[in-house]
Amino acid sequence: MIDASNGMPLPPDYTWGNLLNLVQSIAAACGDANPPHPELSSLTPDELRETRHIVLLVVDGLGQKTLDDSGAAPRLATHWRTTLTSVFPSTTASAITTFMSGLAPSQHGLTGWHMYLEEIGRTLAILPMTPREPPPVQPAAPDVTSPLLPELFDYPTLFQRLGRESWVLSPQSIAASPFNAWHTRGAKVVPYVTLPQLFEQLQLLMAAETPRFIYAYYPELDTVSHRFGTGSDQARETLAAFDAAFGDLMTRRQGPPTWILVTADHGFIDSPPERVITLDDHPRLAACLARPLCGERRAAYAYVLPERCVEFKRYIEEHLSESAILVPSAELIGRGWFGPPPVHRRLASRAGDYTLLMKDNWTIKDWLPWEKRCAMIGVHGGTSTDEMRIPLITAKI
Repeated sequence: MIDASNGMPLPPDYTWGNLLNLVQSIAAACGDANPPHPELSSLTPDELRETRHIVLLVVDGLGQKTLDDSGAAPRLATHWRTTLTSVFPSTTASAITTFMSGLAPSQHGLTGWHMYLEEIGRTLAILPMTPREPPPVQPAAPDVTSPLLPELFDYPTLFQRLGRESWVLSPQSIAASPFNAWHTRGAKVVPYVTLPQLFEQLQLLMAAETPRFIYAYYPELDTVSHRFGTGSDQARETLAAFDAAFGDLMTRRQGPPTWILVTADHGFIDSPPERVITLDDHPRLAACLARPLCGERRAAYAYVLPERCVEFKRYIEEHLSESAILVPSAELIGRGWFGPPPVHRRLASRAGDYTLLMKDNWTIKDWLPWEKRCAMIGVHGGTSTDEMRIPLITAKI
Protein backbone atom coordinates (compact mmCIF):
# COMPACT_ATOMS: atom_id res chain seq x y z
CA MET A 1 0.00 0.00 0.00
CA ILE A 2 1.07 3.59 -0.63
CA ASP A 3 0.74 6.39 1.88
CA ALA A 4 2.25 9.80 2.46
CA SER A 5 4.59 8.51 5.16
CA ASN A 6 6.91 6.86 2.64
CA GLY A 7 8.02 10.23 1.28
CA MET A 8 6.30 9.95 -2.09
CA PRO A 9 3.95 12.82 -2.98
CA LEU A 10 0.41 11.85 -3.78
CA PRO A 11 -0.53 11.37 -7.45
CA PRO A 12 -2.51 13.93 -9.43
CA ASP A 13 -6.13 14.64 -8.65
CA TYR A 14 -7.87 14.67 -12.01
CA THR A 15 -10.96 16.43 -10.64
CA TRP A 16 -9.81 20.00 -10.12
CA GLY A 17 -6.36 21.30 -11.10
CA ASN A 18 -4.81 18.95 -13.62
CA LEU A 19 -3.75 19.66 -17.19
CA LEU A 20 -6.58 17.29 -18.11
CA ASN A 21 -9.07 19.76 -16.61
CA LEU A 22 -7.54 22.61 -18.62
CA VAL A 23 -8.21 20.65 -21.80
CA GLN A 24 -11.83 20.16 -20.72
CA SER A 25 -12.31 23.92 -20.27
CA ILE A 26 -10.87 24.53 -23.73
CA ALA A 27 -13.03 21.79 -25.25
CA ALA A 28 -16.23 23.17 -23.74
CA ALA A 29 -15.37 26.71 -24.84
CA CYS A 30 -14.75 25.44 -28.38
CA GLY A 31 -18.05 23.63 -28.78
CA ASP A 32 -17.58 20.18 -27.29
CA ALA A 33 -20.99 19.59 -25.74
CA ASN A 34 -19.87 16.74 -23.47
CA PRO A 35 -16.29 16.98 -22.25
CA PRO A 36 -15.60 13.67 -20.47
CA HIS A 37 -13.95 15.20 -17.38
CA PRO A 38 -14.48 18.17 -15.02
CA GLU A 39 -13.42 21.58 -16.27
CA LEU A 40 -10.72 23.71 -14.69
CA SER A 41 -12.23 25.82 -11.91
CA SER A 42 -9.62 28.57 -12.25
CA LEU A 43 -10.22 29.05 -16.00
CA THR A 44 -13.81 28.35 -16.99
CA PRO A 45 -15.24 27.87 -20.48
CA ASP A 46 -17.29 31.05 -20.07
CA GLU A 47 -14.11 33.04 -19.49
CA LEU A 48 -12.43 31.45 -22.51
CA ARG A 49 -15.44 32.31 -24.70
CA GLU A 50 -14.72 36.03 -24.20
CA THR A 51 -12.24 36.02 -27.11
CA ARG A 52 -12.34 35.02 -30.78
CA HIS A 53 -9.38 32.64 -30.69
CA ILE A 54 -7.87 30.32 -28.08
CA VAL A 55 -4.16 29.49 -28.33
CA LEU A 56 -2.60 26.70 -26.24
CA LEU A 57 1.21 26.77 -26.21
CA VAL A 58 2.78 23.68 -24.62
CA VAL A 59 6.42 24.16 -23.64
CA ASP A 60 7.80 20.68 -23.09
CA GLY A 61 9.46 20.46 -19.68
CA LEU A 62 8.48 23.87 -18.28
CA GLY A 63 7.92 22.93 -14.64
CA GLN A 64 6.70 25.41 -12.07
CA LYS A 65 10.07 25.20 -10.30
CA THR A 66 11.92 26.08 -13.50
CA LEU A 67 9.71 29.13 -13.99
CA ASP A 68 10.12 30.18 -10.35
CA ASP A 69 13.84 29.58 -9.91
CA SER A 70 15.47 30.31 -13.25
CA GLY A 71 14.64 34.02 -13.49
CA ALA A 72 14.83 33.53 -17.25
CA ALA A 73 11.15 34.13 -18.02
CA PRO A 74 9.94 37.38 -16.42
CA ARG A 75 7.29 37.99 -19.11
CA LEU A 76 5.76 34.55 -18.64
CA ALA A 77 5.92 34.96 -14.87
CA THR A 78 4.00 38.24 -15.10
CA HIS A 79 1.05 36.38 -16.63
CA TRP A 80 1.17 33.38 -14.27
CA ARG A 81 -2.32 32.38 -13.18
CA THR A 82 -2.04 29.13 -11.22
CA THR A 83 -0.16 25.87 -10.84
CA LEU A 84 -1.52 22.66 -12.35
CA THR A 85 -0.42 19.08 -11.97
CA SER A 86 0.73 16.80 -14.72
CA VAL A 87 -0.69 13.36 -15.37
CA PHE A 88 0.87 10.08 -14.22
CA PRO A 89 3.41 9.25 -15.35
CA SER A 90 4.64 12.82 -15.70
CA THR A 91 6.06 12.34 -19.16
CA THR A 92 5.54 13.56 -22.71
CA ALA A 93 4.00 10.41 -24.17
CA SER A 94 1.22 10.37 -21.58
CA ALA A 95 0.68 14.13 -21.18
CA ILE A 96 0.87 15.21 -24.83
CA THR A 97 -1.63 12.49 -25.71
CA THR A 98 -3.94 13.95 -23.05
CA PHE A 99 -3.60 17.40 -24.64
CA MET A 100 -4.37 15.98 -28.09
CA SER A 101 -7.20 13.65 -27.07
CA GLY A 102 -8.79 15.24 -24.00
CA LEU A 103 -8.50 11.86 -22.25
CA ALA A 104 -6.64 10.78 -19.13
CA PRO A 105 -3.85 8.18 -19.50
CA SER A 106 -6.24 5.65 -18.00
CA GLN A 107 -8.42 6.09 -21.08
CA HIS A 108 -5.97 6.68 -23.94
CA GLY A 109 -3.72 3.97 -22.53
CA LEU A 110 -0.30 5.54 -23.15
CA THR A 111 1.81 4.76 -20.11
CA GLY A 112 5.29 6.07 -20.95
CA TRP A 113 8.14 6.19 -23.43
CA HIS A 114 8.59 2.43 -23.73
CA MET A 115 5.39 0.39 -23.85
CA TYR A 116 4.85 -3.32 -24.17
CA LEU A 117 1.94 -3.83 -26.57
CA GLU A 118 0.45 -7.27 -26.13
CA GLU A 119 -1.69 -6.86 -29.25
CA ILE A 120 1.44 -7.00 -31.40
CA GLY A 121 3.77 -8.74 -28.93
CA ARG A 122 6.37 -5.96 -29.06
CA THR A 123 7.83 -3.17 -26.97
CA LEU A 124 7.82 0.20 -28.75
CA ALA A 125 9.17 3.63 -28.07
CA ILE A 126 5.66 4.89 -28.61
CA LEU A 127 6.22 8.41 -29.95
CA PRO A 128 8.62 7.48 -32.79
CA MET A 129 6.92 4.04 -32.89
CA THR A 130 10.21 2.16 -33.09
CA PRO A 131 10.68 -1.28 -31.50
CA ARG A 132 13.35 -2.27 -28.98
CA GLU A 133 14.10 -5.49 -30.87
CA PRO A 134 17.59 -5.87 -32.35
CA PRO A 135 18.14 -3.78 -35.51
CA PRO A 136 18.21 -6.80 -37.89
CA VAL A 137 14.54 -7.54 -37.24
CA GLN A 138 13.27 -4.00 -36.83
CA PRO A 139 10.50 -3.10 -39.29
CA ALA A 140 10.08 0.42 -40.53
CA ALA A 141 7.80 2.64 -38.46
CA PRO A 142 4.21 2.44 -39.76
CA ASP A 143 2.90 5.22 -41.95
CA VAL A 144 -0.31 7.08 -41.26
CA THR A 145 -2.36 4.61 -43.34
CA SER A 146 -1.20 1.61 -41.31
CA PRO A 147 -3.98 -0.50 -39.72
CA LEU A 148 -1.79 -0.59 -36.61
CA LEU A 149 -2.63 3.03 -35.73
CA PRO A 150 -6.38 2.62 -35.09
CA GLU A 151 -5.57 -0.57 -33.19
CA LEU A 152 -3.12 1.16 -30.86
CA PHE A 153 -4.85 4.56 -30.63
CA ASP A 154 -8.55 3.73 -30.67
CA TYR A 155 -10.01 7.10 -29.69
CA PRO A 156 -10.93 10.33 -31.48
CA THR A 157 -8.69 13.36 -31.21
CA LEU A 158 -9.64 16.51 -29.36
CA PHE A 159 -9.71 18.41 -32.65
CA GLN A 160 -12.33 16.07 -34.11
CA ARG A 161 -14.67 16.87 -31.22
CA LEU A 162 -14.47 20.65 -31.36
CA GLY A 163 -17.03 22.85 -33.03
CA ARG A 164 -14.50 25.26 -34.45
CA GLU A 165 -11.59 25.38 -36.84
CA SER A 166 -8.46 23.83 -35.31
CA TRP A 167 -4.79 24.31 -36.16
CA VAL A 168 -1.63 22.63 -34.90
CA LEU A 169 1.85 24.17 -34.98
CA SER A 170 4.35 21.35 -34.78
CA PRO A 171 8.13 21.02 -35.25
CA GLN A 172 8.87 19.97 -38.80
CA SER A 173 10.86 16.97 -37.54
CA ILE A 174 7.72 15.34 -36.10
CA ALA A 175 4.81 17.07 -37.86
CA ALA A 176 4.25 14.26 -40.36
CA SER A 177 5.26 11.35 -38.12
CA PRO A 178 2.67 8.56 -37.83
CA PHE A 179 1.98 9.36 -34.17
CA ASN A 180 1.58 13.08 -34.76
CA ALA A 181 -0.43 12.73 -37.96
CA TRP A 182 -2.86 10.35 -36.28
CA HIS A 183 -3.30 12.56 -33.21
CA THR A 184 -3.87 15.75 -35.22
CA ARG A 185 -6.81 14.38 -37.22
CA GLY A 186 -9.43 17.11 -37.44
CA ALA A 187 -6.85 19.92 -37.43
CA LYS A 188 -4.73 21.64 -40.05
CA VAL A 189 -1.03 21.16 -39.35
CA VAL A 190 1.59 23.86 -39.93
CA PRO A 191 5.22 22.71 -39.52
CA TYR A 192 7.91 25.09 -38.27
CA VAL A 193 11.69 24.82 -37.84
CA THR A 194 12.81 27.70 -35.60
CA LEU A 195 11.34 29.54 -32.64
CA PRO A 196 10.86 32.76 -34.69
CA GLN A 197 8.99 30.73 -37.31
CA LEU A 198 6.72 29.30 -34.62
CA PHE A 199 5.67 32.77 -33.49
CA GLU A 200 5.45 34.14 -37.04
CA GLN A 201 3.05 31.36 -38.00
CA LEU A 202 1.12 31.93 -34.80
CA GLN A 203 0.69 35.62 -35.62
CA LEU A 204 -0.66 34.75 -39.07
CA LEU A 205 -3.15 32.23 -37.70
CA MET A 206 -4.36 34.67 -35.04
CA ALA A 207 -5.14 37.32 -37.67
CA ALA A 208 -8.14 35.39 -39.03
CA GLU A 209 -11.69 36.48 -38.27
CA THR A 210 -13.01 32.91 -38.09
CA PRO A 211 -12.82 31.58 -34.50
CA ARG A 212 -9.91 29.19 -34.12
CA PHE A 213 -8.34 26.86 -31.60
CA ILE A 214 -4.57 26.81 -32.13
CA TYR A 215 -2.39 24.21 -30.42
CA ALA A 216 1.38 24.73 -30.55
CA TYR A 217 4.11 22.47 -29.21
CA TYR A 218 7.67 23.59 -28.42
CA PRO A 219 10.14 20.81 -27.44
CA GLU A 220 13.52 22.51 -27.06
CA LEU A 221 13.48 23.15 -23.31
CA ASP A 222 12.91 19.44 -22.70
CA THR A 223 15.76 18.52 -25.06
CA VAL A 224 18.39 20.71 -23.40
CA SER A 225 17.17 19.92 -19.87
CA HIS A 226 17.66 16.20 -20.48
CA ARG A 227 21.16 16.74 -21.83
CA PHE A 228 22.53 19.52 -19.66
CA GLY A 229 20.26 19.68 -16.59
CA THR A 230 17.41 21.88 -15.50
CA GLY A 231 19.58 24.64 -14.06
CA SER A 232 22.08 24.70 -16.90
CA ASP A 233 22.98 27.76 -18.93
CA GLN A 234 21.56 26.01 -21.98
CA ALA A 235 18.17 25.50 -20.31
CA ARG A 236 18.08 29.10 -19.10
CA GLU A 237 18.96 30.44 -22.55
CA THR A 238 16.30 28.30 -24.21
CA LEU A 239 13.62 29.46 -21.79
CA ALA A 240 14.76 33.08 -22.07
CA ALA A 241 14.45 32.94 -25.87
CA PHE A 242 10.91 31.60 -25.62
CA ASP A 243 10.05 34.25 -23.02
CA ALA A 244 11.34 37.01 -25.29
CA ALA A 245 9.26 35.71 -28.22
CA PHE A 246 6.21 35.54 -25.95
CA GLY A 247 6.82 39.11 -24.78
CA ASP A 248 7.18 40.31 -28.36
CA LEU A 249 3.84 38.68 -29.19
CA MET A 250 2.22 40.54 -26.31
CA THR A 251 3.44 43.93 -27.53
CA ARG A 252 3.05 43.51 -31.31
CA ARG A 253 -0.21 41.59 -31.41
CA GLN A 254 -2.91 42.94 -33.75
CA GLY A 255 -6.18 41.31 -34.73
CA PRO A 256 -9.22 39.74 -33.06
CA PRO A 257 -9.11 39.23 -29.28
CA THR A 258 -7.30 36.04 -28.30
CA TRP A 259 -6.55 34.01 -25.19
CA ILE A 260 -2.91 32.91 -25.05
CA LEU A 261 -2.48 29.96 -22.67
CA VAL A 262 1.01 28.63 -21.91
CA THR A 263 1.62 25.46 -19.92
CA ALA A 264 3.71 22.28 -19.98
CA ASP A 265 3.43 18.53 -20.05
CA HIS A 266 5.66 17.93 -16.99
CA GLY A 267 8.41 19.39 -14.86
CA PHE A 268 11.96 18.14 -14.25
CA ILE A 269 14.48 17.07 -11.67
CA ASP A 270 18.21 16.40 -12.06
CA SER A 271 19.64 12.95 -11.37
CA PRO A 272 23.44 12.69 -11.04
CA PRO A 273 25.24 9.57 -12.33
CA GLU A 274 25.64 8.15 -8.83
CA ARG A 275 21.85 8.04 -8.51
CA VAL A 276 21.33 5.94 -11.64
CA ILE A 277 20.61 2.24 -11.10
CA THR A 278 21.41 0.07 -14.10
CA LEU A 279 20.37 -3.56 -14.36
CA ASP A 280 23.91 -4.37 -15.51
CA ASP A 281 24.78 -4.11 -11.82
CA HIS A 282 21.82 -6.24 -10.74
CA PRO A 283 21.85 -9.43 -12.84
CA ARG A 284 19.76 -11.35 -10.31
CA LEU A 285 17.04 -8.75 -10.64
CA ALA A 286 17.24 -8.78 -14.43
CA ALA A 287 16.90 -12.57 -14.40
CA CYS A 288 13.48 -12.21 -12.75
CA LEU A 289 12.06 -10.22 -15.66
CA ALA A 290 10.10 -11.66 -18.55
CA ARG A 291 11.01 -8.69 -20.76
CA PRO A 292 12.94 -5.40 -20.48
CA LEU A 293 11.69 -2.64 -18.23
CA CYS A 294 9.07 -0.35 -19.74
CA GLY A 295 7.77 3.10 -18.89
CA GLU A 296 10.23 5.69 -17.62
CA ARG A 297 13.47 5.96 -15.69
CA ARG A 298 11.46 7.44 -12.81
CA ALA A 299 8.48 5.09 -13.05
CA ALA A 300 9.47 1.73 -14.50
CA TYR A 301 7.09 -1.13 -15.24
CA ALA A 302 8.37 -4.62 -14.45
CA TYR A 303 7.00 -7.74 -16.15
CA VAL A 304 8.02 -10.52 -13.78
CA LEU A 305 8.35 -14.23 -14.50
CA PRO A 306 5.65 -15.90 -12.37
CA GLU A 307 8.08 -18.40 -10.86
CA ARG A 308 10.46 -15.56 -9.86
CA CYS A 309 7.92 -13.20 -8.30
CA VAL A 310 8.88 -13.91 -4.68
CA GLU A 311 12.57 -13.58 -5.48
CA PHE A 312 11.92 -10.32 -7.37
CA LYS A 313 10.09 -8.69 -4.47
CA ARG A 314 12.67 -9.89 -1.96
CA TYR A 315 15.52 -8.50 -4.08
CA ILE A 316 13.89 -5.05 -4.28
CA GLU A 317 13.33 -5.02 -0.53
CA GLU A 318 16.88 -6.10 0.30
CA HIS A 319 18.85 -4.13 -2.29
CA LEU A 320 16.79 -1.22 -3.66
CA SER A 321 14.48 -0.11 -0.84
CA GLU A 322 16.53 3.08 -0.38
CA SER A 323 15.90 4.14 -3.94
CA ALA A 324 12.58 2.65 -5.04
CA ILE A 325 9.06 1.85 -3.90
CA LEU A 326 7.62 -1.33 -5.40
CA VAL A 327 3.88 -1.18 -6.04
CA PRO A 328 1.59 -3.62 -7.86
CA SER A 329 0.57 -1.78 -11.01
CA ALA A 330 -3.01 -2.94 -10.52
CA GLU A 331 -3.03 -0.92 -7.28
CA LEU A 332 -2.00 2.25 -9.12
CA ILE A 333 -4.76 1.68 -11.67
CA GLY A 334 -7.33 1.04 -8.95
CA ARG A 335 -6.32 4.14 -7.02
CA GLY A 336 -6.72 6.32 -10.10
CA TRP A 337 -3.08 7.30 -10.59
CA PHE A 338 -3.49 7.02 -14.36
CA GLY A 339 -6.89 8.71 -14.23
CA PRO A 340 -10.52 7.81 -13.66
CA PRO A 341 -12.52 4.96 -15.18
CA PRO A 342 -13.55 3.67 -17.59
CA VAL A 343 -10.00 2.46 -18.21
CA HIS A 344 -8.51 1.44 -21.52
CA ARG A 345 -8.88 -2.29 -22.18
CA ARG A 346 -5.09 -2.61 -22.54
CA LEU A 347 -4.08 -0.43 -19.59
CA ALA A 348 -3.20 -3.30 -17.24
CA SER A 349 -1.01 -5.01 -19.81
CA ARG A 350 0.76 -1.73 -20.59
CA ALA A 351 1.62 -1.06 -16.93
CA GLY A 352 3.27 -4.40 -16.16
CA ASP A 353 2.97 -6.47 -13.00
CA TYR A 354 4.76 -3.99 -10.76
CA THR A 355 5.81 -0.34 -10.94
CA LEU A 356 9.10 0.86 -9.51
CA LEU A 357 8.44 4.39 -8.26
CA MET A 358 11.84 5.97 -7.79
CA LYS A 359 12.47 8.00 -4.64
CA ASP A 360 14.21 11.36 -4.33
CA ASN A 361 16.33 11.81 -7.49
CA TRP A 362 17.00 8.13 -8.23
CA THR A 363 16.44 6.61 -11.66
CA ILE A 364 16.54 3.05 -13.01
CA LYS A 365 17.50 1.92 -16.51
CA ASP A 366 18.21 -1.24 -18.43
CA TRP A 367 20.22 -1.28 -21.63
CA LEU A 368 19.85 -3.87 -24.33
CA PRO A 369 23.12 -4.92 -26.01
CA TRP A 370 22.39 -3.17 -29.31
CA GLU A 371 21.15 0.10 -27.79
CA LYS A 372 23.32 3.20 -27.81
CA ARG A 373 23.80 4.29 -24.22
CA CYS A 374 23.13 7.90 -23.34
CA ALA A 375 23.23 9.76 -20.07
CA MET A 376 20.42 12.03 -18.96
CA ILE A 377 20.98 14.67 -16.33
CA GLY A 378 17.44 16.04 -16.36
CA VAL A 379 14.69 13.44 -15.90
CA HIS A 380 10.96 13.22 -15.31
CA GLY A 381 8.15 10.67 -15.13
CA GLY A 382 7.86 10.40 -11.35
CA THR A 383 5.60 12.00 -8.76
CA SER A 384 7.95 14.43 -7.06
CA THR A 385 6.66 17.96 -6.67
CA ASP A 386 9.12 19.32 -9.22
CA GLU A 387 8.09 16.76 -11.84
CA MET A 388 4.36 17.08 -11.22
CA ARG A 389 3.82 20.84 -10.85
CA ILE A 390 3.45 22.88 -14.05
CA PRO A 391 2.49 26.55 -14.49
CA LEU A 392 -0.54 27.91 -16.27
CA ILE A 393 0.19 31.29 -17.86
CA THR A 394 -2.72 33.21 -19.36
CA ALA A 395 -2.94 36.44 -21.30
CA LYS A 396 -5.96 37.95 -23.03
CA ILE A 397 -4.75 40.15 -25.89
